[in-house]
Amino acid sequence: MHVRELQWVEPVAAMRRLWGRPHLTFLDSAARHKLLGRYSYLTCAPFGTYTVADGQASCNGSILAGDPWNALGALLAIYPQQHCPDLPPFQGGVAGFIGYDLNRTVERLPAPENPGQRLPQAMMHLYDVVVSFDHRDGRCWIVSTGWPEQDPARRAERAHRRAEEFAALLTSPTAPQAALAGAVGTWRSNFSREEYIAAIERVIELILAGDFFQANIAQQFSARVSASFDPLALYCRLRALNPAPFAALLRYGKLTIASSSPERFLKLDGRKVETRPIKGTIARSGDSAEDQRRAEILLASEKDRAENTMIVDLLRNDLSRVCSADSVEVSALCGLESYASVHHLVSVVTGELARPNDAVTLLRACFPGGSITGAPKIRSMQIIAEIEQVAREVYCGAIGFIGFNGHMDTNIAIRTVTIDDDLAVFHAGSGITAMSKPEAEYQETLAKAQRIFDAFHEASGAF
Repeated sequence: MHVRELQWVEPVAAMRRLWGRPHLTFLDSAARHKLLGRYSYLTCAPFGTYTVADGQASCNGSILAGDPWNALGALLAIYPQQHCPDLPPFQGGVAGFIGYDLNRTVERLPAPENPGQRLPQAMMHLYDVVVSFDHRDGRCWIVSTGWPEQDPARRAERAHRRAEEFAALLTSPTAPQAALAGAVGTWRSNFSREEYIAAIERVIELILAGDFFQANIAQQFSARVSASFDPLALYCRLRALNPAPFAALLRYGKLTIASSSPERFLKLDGRKVETRPIKGTIARSGDSAEDQRRAEILLASEKDRAENTMIVDLLRNDLSRVCSADSVEVSALCGLESYASVHHLVSVVTGELARPNDAVTLLRACFPGGSITGAPKIRSMQIIAEIEQVAREVYCGAIGFIGFNGHMDTNIAIRTVTIDDDLAVFHAGSGITAMSKPEAEYQETLAKAQRIFDAFHEASGAF
């Protein structure tokens, strides 16, 4: 492995220099936090691409044997690498997205009636070079692994050569950024207000009948964008309006994914596992006294605390399937975290991954995240498909990395836009329990969606 420390450059500035390179992945800690958001990662020009379509995994167009999860684990095993503790954790590996609809490879579930944008169920690229940023210490590095070369001498030569290529790209002139993203059409939802409220009423009826305890029900928003639409301008506006510790920008050919997620799904650091479920949301106010009052209302909310606690129990169960006996703990329960447009209740569940389990085993055991399904998980996912009737695709899946060194960090892909050709799509959901008020749940989805609407509005110049 070849490592080169660089003079500090802001990650967004570096990303702009690599914009236009193939298969760019930017894992962006856009919000600073004393515990979260320490590292950002930037990479492009992978040596391989892992995709899943209709449950079948392939790499560089060749079909991979086994189910998609085993195939991903086997692919990573080809490139074993020791972890360097003096560098940020992502030191080469796969990065990209695993869509929510890959849940049908984990459990027997119905396909939603509407397939949505028909995106791959997963797309993760194999990156031999990563530019990593440590925001706390103000340092950045090029880490070049030399993969996929297997011969040690050739691998060392490739590692050095690829580091040189990236260093040259990072010192090249920055392409001018468009001041505006371009035109955006009228936003449409798959639910009217009345239809969403009726759907929530139906879910509450099922809960009261004992069918399940909780489900996260989302509405999908979509709009056409102009042929000249610039997703980079949109993303820069989104991260300014809604900075988040687990943000991401993926530019994969005609597909762009812009995420401003506040929620970590799974982190694996050595054998230490962490998940940070969010359940409980209230819109913020521009008046400081009213904003504080709303935060206190959320902290005292019986409904929201019950919702959060149910999901914590679900995640404790998921982690216990792959972690050492008695290692799973709740280190924080219903803590308050505040973001640009909303306050959230966030809990933290940790564990010690049992051997011989690895990052892929952990991901499969917990996928998709319980905070965006409900409890019990399988029944909730059945209800989601029945009520929403449209594929979630990237939404509520995971975006992040799995390193050749075994480390992993992923978000829950909420507050996330996909732009494929000329169609922009995002979802916003709410957790439904027996105590839910349908109108309030509808308004919560709008509060979560607002900063995305604002980002498109301002980036398109529609003032």
